[in-house]
Amino acid sequence: MSDATQWLQRLEWTVLKRLDGQLQGDYRSLFRGTGLILADLREYQAHDDVRHIDWNVTARMQTPYVREHQEDREVAAWFVVDLSGSTSFGSGGTSKRERACEAVALLGQMLTRHGNRVGALVFNGQTQAHCVLPARSGRRHLLHLVHTLLKTTPSKDASTSAQCSALSLWLAQTLSVVRRRSVVFVVSDFISEPGWEKPLAMLARRHDVVALRLQDPLELELPNVGMLWLQDAETGDQLLVDANDAGFRKRFADLAQKREAALRMGLAQAGVDGLVLRTDEALDLSLLRFAQLRKRVSQMGAGVNASVSSGAMAPAGAVDWAARNPGGLHA
Repeated sequence: MSDATQWLQRLEWTVLKRLDGQLQGDYRSLFRGTGLILADLREYQAHDDVRHIDWNVTARMQTPYVREHQEDREVAAWFVVDLSGSTSFGSGGTSKRERACEAVALLGQMLTRHGNRVGALVFNGQTQAHCVLPARSGRRHLLHLVHTLLKTTPSKDASTSAQCSALSLWLAQTLSVVRRRSVVFVVSDFISEPGWEKPLAMLARRHDVVALRLQDPLELELPNVGMLWLQDAETGDQLLVDANDAGFRKRFADLAQKREAALRMGLAQAGVDGLVLRTDEALDLSLLRFAQLRKRVSQMGAGVNASVSSGAMAPAGAVDWAARNPGGLHA
């Protein structure tokens, strides 16, 4: 557990301290409560909505009383963490697996210090979860979660040489485990067998789902460095390629862009917000950009609703964003 403690402390000093001074009110945009709590009771006034009348109190007091509510800020968050073989890749000093652990630790710390509960389903390449941690609060629980992530390694099943990620099965299991409405972070590089879009959409209908996409720059574009051995981290297949060939590099980049477009379309159709976590980009910058985008979209949505109800013209930015992003937000 000491490794997890040191690891979390390093993140708090290097990342969380910088975020604290920049997020400010954006915490509310990142994590939204799921219910309402009673704040006060007061006498009915002419402008009040009759649906808010408390009839029991009204009967006792012989005067109409209405309930005032405030949003319950308590959040239950779950992390669906892909630690299969493909996440071990990293062309620089940070692998996708390390970036996934950092993101979970940082978001978990932001949530638990406000009294919220966090849980996790950890997958290492098998069809079922390697570990399921129930949603709880407190630093001790967060350290246990971080320790579990750091100690989890990709599955090495002797019965088969191929360990392909089965994201659709993992999401289906998440749907059966997480019953109450929660914030669900799907942390994965989405290098998986096809068919994950439908269970992701089903998960998004019940929960507030955010896709944290792990990405390395070498997955998008190959450098001009001569002959290269490429190996599939999950199947073990190897291929010798000539990176000096400009035509081959272009075909590689085109295929990568097509995969990116298909992935974005799948997330949009599922109605899921997406955040790219690159291994060559500072984690605090990614989270800050995402928080600002979520806040802006929330404000635009409120502007659209207010404009429609009052008959005025909606802000051009909100309409344009909604037209270009019908299913979700991606940073």
